[in-house]
Formats: sequence, structure tokens, C-alpha cells
Amino acid sequence: MSDEPLVLVSTRDGVATVTLNSPANRNALSVGMLTAFTDALDAVEADTDARVVKLTHNGPVFSAGMDLKEAVVVGLEATSGLMLKMLKQIVTLSKPVVVRLDGPVRAGGLGIVGAADVVISNDTVTFAFSEARIGVAPAIISLTTLPKMDPRLAHRWCMSGETFTAAQAASAGLISEAVPPAELDTCVDNVIAQLKLASPQGLAETKKLLGREMADLIEDKGEAIAKLSAGLFASEEAKEGMQAFIEKRKPRWQV
Repeated sequence: MSDEPLVLVSTRDGVATVTLNSPANRNALSVGMLTAFTDALDAVEADTDARVVKLTHNGPVFSAGMDLKEAVVVGLEATSGLMLKMLKQIVTLSKPVVVRLDGPVRAGGLGIVGAADVVISNDTVTFAFSEARIGVAPAIISLTTLPKMDPRLAHRWCMSGETFTAAQAASAGLISEAVPPAELDTCVDNVIAQLKLASPQGLAETKKLLGREMADLIEDKGEAIAKLSAGLFASEEAKEGMQAFIEKRKPRWQV
């Protein structure tokens, strides 16, 4: 195994860059990844030099969602709690979080996208709420994605698990903007430059105001939703769905 940290953190010119760094498993949200991610967010919150957070990734995939191989072996109780903690941290962080998307986003990774303040995507990126196809539901991530999405599209995409484009994601309200690959870094840098013109107090208080309803939703519903998620992943149908995914075969309900 690589000795590289699962999440990298660095601060320069007022920007804390947090990088998901497990490309070998497509930045899957394992217990180790989520623990490193929550630790990184704690460090960024405490960093007085950081004005804005840039969240990005190494490897061709932003995140494939939950680590299903791990979930098959150990279940999802620990992962559910850490996932909920991580989403709440992003929403309540006193600094704006700007996501730079340059690769596909699946399932749990969409929760991160929904929790962030600004999301700029390469326009070739694809997205999918793939949970229903393995016998579970996008339970925890519904707390951060549904409040921002067109309800009709949420119903379609969450139940079908179909893939949709960056342009569709922007139209649905899930991301802020989809731009050509060559323009991605310039667009992200421009957004960050605009945010740095605001005062630290102005950013923190405005973010708190804008994110109040989502933070309250996570506080009020999060624990019950996390238990629901863990229970679904422990079900026989989900075990079949995850095993089929790992074995690259159709689950028994697909003909």
C-alpha cells in the first residue's frame, strides 16, 4: 500500500487546498478516507491563514462514493457516522468551500458536491446517484443534495441511478457552473479571487446565513438518516447488489 496520505492539505496566499488522494480506488469514501477528510477540515478551520478552501482530487475520478469492498466486510455503521460528520463540517465551516471537479462523481461523492458553497466542473464530467441500483438509497447525501436540486430531476436521477452530464447538473442546481476543460482552473481561480475580496467576518456570517437551513436539517434528521443508511447497507438485497458490483455482474433483480 502507498504511504501517501489519503487527503493532502496545504495553504498558500489565503487558500487552503484540500486534495482527495486515493486515486487507486477512485477516491472511495472508506473509513480511512473519511477520517483523514474530517481531520483535514478541522485543520483548515483552525488555520488563521486560510480564507477560502479549494477542494480538489488526484486521479481521474473525484469520488466513486462509498468504499463498497470495505462495506461488504465491515458494514456501514462507522462510515455513516463519519459521512454525516464530514458533510456537516463542510456546511458549517466558517470559510467558503469551492470544489474543482475534473472527474466523475458517483453516489456519496455527490453529498460533498451538495454541501459545498461553489462547485465548478469540467463539462465532460458525469454524475450518478447509483445507490438504488445496488439496493440502498442516497440517504445521507439527500441532506445536502435535495435542498439544492430541482425536485423532478432528483426523483428521476435518484430512483433510476442513470448517468447525467455536468450541463444537466448545473441546470438542476447541483453544481454552480460547467466549463470546458481548458477553462476549469481559470474559472476556479477567478471565483476564489472574488471570494478573497470579502472580509473573513463577512464570509463567515454570510455562509452561516445561507447554510442555516441545511445545517439545521443535518442536525435534526442526520442521526436517523445515518441509521437508515447503515440498515439498508446491512440488508440481504444490498449485500447482493454490492457483491454484484464488485464481481462486475448483474444483480439478481436485473434481467
